[in-house]
Amino acid sequence: MPIVLDDLTIAKAHTHLIHKDFSAHELAEAHLKVIEAKNESLRAYIEVFDDVLAQADVADRTLAREGESVPALTGIPIALKDNILIEGRRASACSRMLENYVASYDATVIAKLRQSGAVFLGRTNMDEFAMGSSTERSCYGPTRNPLDPTRVPGGSSGGSAAAVAMGGCLAALGSDTGGSIRQPASFCGVVGLKPTYGALSRFGLIAMGSSLDQIGPITKTVGDAALLFSALRGRDPLDSTTLPDESVSDRRGAASRVLGVPRHFMESGLDPAVAQAFEDALSRLRELGYEVRDIELPHVRYALTCYYILMPAEASTNLARYDGVRYGLHVEGENVLDDYMRSRSRGFGEEVRRRIILGAYVLSAGYYDAYYNRAVALRRIIREECAHVFASGVSVIVTPTTPTPAFLLGAKTSDPLAMYLADLFTVPANIAGIPALSVPMGDVSYEGALLPVGLQFMAGEGREDVLFAAGRAFLGEDTTTGDGLQ
Repeated sequence: MPIVLDDLTIAKAHTHLIHKDFSAHELAEAHLKVIEAKNESLRAYIEVFDDVLAQADVADRTLAREGESVPALTGIPIALKDNILIEGRRASACSRMLENYVASYDATVIAKLRQSGAVFLGRTNMDEFAMGSSTERSCYGPTRNPLDPTRVPGGSSGGSAAAVAMGGCLAALGSDTGGSIRQPASFCGVVGLKPTYGALSRFGLIAMGSSLDQIGPITKTVGDAALLFSALRGRDPLDSTTLPDESVSDRRGAASRVLGVPRHFMESGLDPAVAQAFEDALSRLRELGYEVRDIELPHVRYALTCYYILMPAEASTNLARYDGVRYGLHVEGENVLDDYMRSRSRGFGEEVRRRIILGAYVLSAGYYDAYYNRAVALRRIIREECAHVFASGVSVIVTPTTPTPAFLLGAKTSDPLAMYLADLFTVPANIAGIPALSVPMGDVSYEGALLPVGLQFMAGEGREDVLFAAGRAFLGEDTTTGDGLQ
């Protein structure tokens, strides 16, 4: 049968592959044709792997075995953000500092995808070292939004979101430190999941903020996000921050149909068209049988400030290893200190240097207590406030994913503070370590264009199942599809 990629999902593709309607080879070939036609102008991928069809042929041999159950990801074409290690492949985090680095091992999520028979299409573009909200801070140049090429796709996982939105893969992996999966998913009209911190292993992810980073999927449907989450989650002895499997199942149980809305948090910075779309979304959720309740999270308004103290501090520490001697780009200088200064100034872009300096500042002896320790204390308060809301009977906190739809390329590159505000509603989930899901909320008129915006659901630790139920209900998805979470 002819392959129509527009409405094809992982779940549908798996059914077609099992029924031999088309082969994994044909499915991969169809995606490669889309990439060939669209990627030069959009730059979602920075590298398409040369063995894609060979991988698909291996999947076809697995699918041809009689009497064996086949994992749902067998033969499914997936794109991968350029900060996730794949053995024998370059992983540069879109930085000159790591431009020629070839990974010597697989990230845990890659190993799990290999075991599931997934087909790796290539590396997607991103903001350098995941520091950005627009995918304009890449050493390979910016990615463009497939829905409006004059606009950004969001970031830092903008390449992954654009790859899904343009039909260049069935799903993609990104990383989310302060909204870097959900914000581009919102801008590109797709689904993005930031799992509970520790639900998926970070082993093999090039670190930015170690206590905030989380790998997650970008997909066309909530069901596909649930399927990928189920395949990738679990305890990893190589990552001490991963949660035991039972810690998730122990939290299972009936969840209320009460949604909490922190209206005080959305009083400023929210575009009127997005605010109206949000009210329309709440009306739809009421029609679906949910109770919508106003809630108070007094300190969540400071989450962005807290984030831009903790994240640069951790990034500054993580990037200290790239010194031109042990790791990364080396530029010869007049002496060792000159080597170090030249290597880092040429290897790191402007935004990375800005955050390294900020991180070193808040960790310095004179300011550690004044800034870093107070941010740590504030983080604890925000976590406790979220936990209190969930304990009070609210199952899901609902906000818009972003204050505005996608903005024009170049509109905020000279104003870092304006760029940071794009993560206003997404950062709290990373600070609190809770799971969050962005789903398409509809299209709104913005700056003369009709653009998608996202609706964000946040749930208690380990309650991805609650997010999936709410997201599927809102989008009207078939809930009979198995995802291992029912």
